[in-house]
Amino acid sequence: MRRIVLSDATIKSAGDGGFALSFREKLELCKLLDRLRADYIEVGEPANPKIDGLLIKSLSTAVTEARLCVTVPAAEDGGAEFVWSCLAEAKEPRLQVSLPVSTVQMEYLCHKKPDAMLELIAKRTAECRALCPDVEFSAGDASRSDPAFLIKAVRRAVESGATTVTLCDDAGVMLPNEIFAFVSAVKKEIGDTAKLGAAVSDALYMAESCAVNAIEAGADEIKVVSCGSGRASLEKLAAVVAAKGETLGVSCGVRVTELHRTAGQIERLCRSEKSRSTPFENGVREEEDFVLSTHDDQAAVRSAAAKLGYDLSEDDVIKVYEAFRAAADKKEQVTAKELDVMIATCALQVPPTYKLDSYLINSGNVITASSHIRLIKDGRAEDGICVGDGPIDASFLAIEQITGTQYELDDFQIRAVTEGREAMGETIVRLRSGGKLYSGRGISTDVVGSGIMAYINALNKVVYEESEK
Repeated sequence: MRRIVLSDATIKSAGDGGFALSFREKLELCKLLDRLRADYIEVGEPANPKIDGLLIKSLSTAVTEARLCVTVPAAEDGGAEFVWSCLAEAKEPRLQVSLPVSTVQMEYLCHKKPDAMLELIAKRTAECRALCPDVEFSAGDASRSDPAFLIKAVRRAVESGATTVTLCDDAGVMLPNEIFAFVSAVKKEIGDTAKLGAAVSDALYMAESCAVNAIEAGADEIKVVSCGSGRASLEKLAAVVAAKGETLGVSCGVRVTELHRTAGQIERLCRSEKSRSTPFENGVREEEDFVLSTHDDQAAVRSAAAKLGYDLSEDDVIKVYEAFRAAADKKEQVTAKELDVMIATCALQVPPTYKLDSYLINSGNVITASSHIRLIKDGRAEDGICVGDGPIDASFLAIEQITGTQYELDDFQIRAVTEGREAMGETIVRLRSGGKLYSGRGISTDVVGSGIMAYINALNKVVYEESEK
């Protein structure tokens, strides 16, 4: 029985699928796909080397069962080396060369004639093969290409080291029977010199039917998405293979018993509502609901901190445990949110690199919120002025403008700690950097001020630890 590889391209095609994913959501999505046993998880070419490079490195360590596939920048030299430097620690990594082979896209997207495109395909593929044993050439818009040129492009890619060649029907112009004939023709030309993949479109609402026909024609790999409608659905196609695999003579490695439940989790993760005017995540996410009791020991506190996402040092575990004991002796139970506050207050206390000097907020129901933040670093004042989706968002963006660095806002919590009109507000901010969480705490009668102080507190922890490295 032939084994069909399912390569999930949800992260790569998120924008086309009508949703956006934060850094944290991409990590969570990959963990779900990893648990589901998807064969490959695809990531598009790095648009921002610093942020996307960090994402690739984080995914390389987070994914343990699936294989990670990253598209190399085709337009610039050195792109393959950069991607490989981020991907090298992944389990069975794959480099993907994605270039168009239709006349219109070659000239419009790459500004190249056919002969020049053949040379570029060969060059990029050879560069990737020199670094990685698993190289895929993705023939973009293959269904609208000249058949003779397509075969030349596929052969050049295979000769240059491609181990998998994927034919893309990006425009969605082919019906299932046409896909069968198309894949069969290319399969006949390349034989067993490389594995053959197919990326079918759902433009005509027949993606799964086209995928099944591609499999029958000899395709070894199918591009799927676990959320969105651009490609064949991972859930639907895996269900088809599970039900009719014996008839088709194929199987796949997806854990069908967990398929429906995990697909629902992925859908909720990808479809949470977000504002379009801010890069910060503001979708709804489930809160940890565990409770620690007075009988729990230091190991239980460490485990609870890990559930919240923290990787605490031995010294920090001791400090947090002491704070937990003091609270547990008084009230017997400590909630997840209360433990979060203890971690923000006790763990990784560092000398402040940035100190808040002043902030000025303009906000109202008829104007866009703006924030002017002044921080002191090494005795020198630095200013940031930004607009955002509310005063908190504008303030965080202004701080990022000063530091020149964007960290993922993993969580933002605010609560009143005293009563009355002059109540004190306590804010917890969690930033993610290099796969680790750093939390800060701020208290003020001004909730915006407490948020700013909490962000700076967390920021100082990140900066200090990165400088120590």
